[in-house]
Amino acid sequence: MSTAVSSLSSVASLLLGQAPSCHWALNRDLVFIEFLGNPRPLFGCEAGELVGRNLKDVLPVPAGRVWEERVERVFEGETFTSLEMPRPEGSAFALKFFPLLGETGQVLHAGGFALDATQSRIAERELRATVLRVIHARETEQARVSRFLHDDVGQSLTAAGMRLDLLRMDFESRVPELDERTRAIQELLEGVMNRIRDLSYELNPSVVERAGLHAALDRLAGRSRRMFTGTLRFMSDSSLHLPAPVGSAMYKIAQEAIHNAIRHSGCSQLELLVKTTHAGPALEVRDNGCGFETAPAADGRLGLGLMLMEHYAGQANLRLEVASRRGKGTVVRVIYERPAAG
Repeated sequence: MSTAVSSLSSVASLLLGQAPSCHWALNRDLVFIEFLGNPRPLFGCEAGELVGRNLKDVLPVPAGRVWEERVERVFEGETFTSLEMPRPEGSAFALKFFPLLGETGQVLHAGGFALDATQSRIAERELRATVLRVIHARETEQARVSRFLHDDVGQSLTAAGMRLDLLRMDFESRVPELDERTRAIQELLEGVMNRIRDLSYELNPSVVERAGLHAALDRLAGRSRRMFTGTLRFMSDSSLHLPAPVGSAMYKIAQEAIHNAIRHSGCSQLELLVKTTHAGPALEVRDNGCGFETAPAADGRLGLGLMLMEHYAGQANLRLEVASRRGKGTVVRVIYERPAAG
């Protein structure tokens, strides 16, 4: 029996030591009290060097602050996951934070689990690149359809309306009822032209270049109100003048942020703001919805909407910030830091 137990212990030791994962426990003072497995890939040192040390002394300042907040939330009973890229450069770990409960259900310690997700990360990057290529192809096709609707269909309908005017003038004295009939047809054409104009406007990826950021966002707010059961408020400093690529990127980010909020957040209030800040001109989309865990977004594990926002911000050298807490709503902020003079 003792031999079997010893063998099992040996296998368990090998398993924990060589598996691409590790477990740990922290107390309320943020001190590591236990490690299982190999923490070196994640923390850069062995378990014996970590036990008894404070979290703040193990991780660099930005990461340490994030982890400290997570541990505090774990002691409040919350469980959540994230994806992180520690040293060495290029590796990635899927993390889970969870409470360790006592017999009476009280939270005794903050538990954690890390699994090497480097290969998944590589596959995710490849998928991201593919998605962005598809999005670029879609925008190119939308631009083509928009031009066709505006230049070909729109102009043809306008010409048809003008020909009806000429027809009415030529025959109004001989066929009095023609006037009423041609006007009815022109009203129908006008309605079709308006719908085609709106569709062309929505499909055109360079809408800001044609109409300006303020006008484009005003129309975006109007369209969004028709899909939103809550209140949407739009405020903009119309005196702001931004380079066309910057305005276009801000518009696309606002479009994605509003769509995400309406579709996923369950919010009842939305705000779309364009204003001047000490850092530079900024666009904000605020909602009072359910919020979400932002750590995966900060570490590069993005949903499609956030992926597109990051892509558009990168194209125009904008600073994108996403702040959210569960139950506290979300703020998407994009800032244009003007290039230094000279």
